[in-house]
Formats: sequence, structure tokens, C-alpha cells
Amino acid sequence: MKNLGLAEIQNIRIGKHISLQIEAESADIAEQKVDQACKSLLANLIMESYTFKIAQL
Repeated sequence: MKNLGLAEIQNIRIGKHISLQIEAESADIAEQKVDQACKSLLANLIMESYTFKIAQL
């Protein structure tokens, strides 16, 4: 931003937000499945990190 003449702008974050529904026997199994989906497809682990939270409906 400084090189663009916008030095006042700081702490920029660019990211994506993914929501999904999962049916699982327990929260532990749901966490395992979501983690596997993130590692396998949803996140590019070379340049991204991820976090997730499980919420019951």
C-alpha cells in the first residue's frame, strides 16, 4: 500500500470463507471429516492456513 501512496492502510487480510453442512455421529467425527476436506481440497496448504469451527444446528 505504501508504494501505491496509501501508507495509511495497514493490516490487510485477504482470505476466503467457506461454509458447509455435515452430518456426523459426533462432533469429533465431524471435526475429522472437515479437517480431511480442508487438507484434501478446500485449502492450498502451500500458501494458505485454515481454521474451522463446528456448530450444531
